[in-house]
Amino acid sequence: MLDSFSIKVIRWPLTQSAKLLDKCGVTANQTTIFGFVLGCLAFPALVGEQYLQAMVFILLNRICDGLDGALARIQGITDAGGFLDISLDFLFYSLIPFGFILANPDQNAIAGAFLIFSFVGTGSSFLAFAIMAGKRGIDNPVYKNKSLYYMSGLTEGTETIGCFILFCLLPQYFDTIAYIFGAACWFTTFTRIYSGFHTLNAQ
Repeated sequence: MLDSFSIKVIRWPLTQSAKLLDKCGVTANQTTIFGFVLGCLAFPALVGEQYLQAMVFILLNRICDGLDGALARIQGITDAGGFLDISLDFLFYSLIPFGFILANPDQNAIAGAFLIFSFVGTGSSFLAFAIMAGKRGIDNPVYKNKSLYYMSGLTEGTETIGCFILFCLLPQYFDTIAYIFGAACWFTTFTRIYSGFHTLNAQ
């Protein structure tokens, strides 16, 4: 829901940073992989209940996720790069609640499982429509520089980052936040399935 606004805010600093990285010979795919490794470092921090340290790695991962896209727009957007980016993004998204589950399984296990279950819904509906949109040549007028059709919804990247930050700042309320955000993700899933089906059915 907020991605179209947040992208406008961060576009200029990301573009300028990407230009510097491009001059240094850094590629978009290298940035994607480096960001994923940084994101994975949040996992042991979460398991060890070092939540502020984990938040730093989460934020670094998201910065790299913005930088790889900015680099791709300079160096050329590729299907392989888009595939790598979205695959590692979804793995990272599921890794964070799993870390909270292992940190406090008695309190967080069911809520964390529910959240990961909801991520399957948002991710599968997102990717399924992107595949069909690509086959039919359907373009998204809002996200024109994406390697695949970016289907919007109530919970997008910006909201997910906000949720992860709340987890780290308020770990004692992980279960409550996870249930609320998971329910919002299911709303996104159902609206995507509904609108996606009717969009494709009308083509």
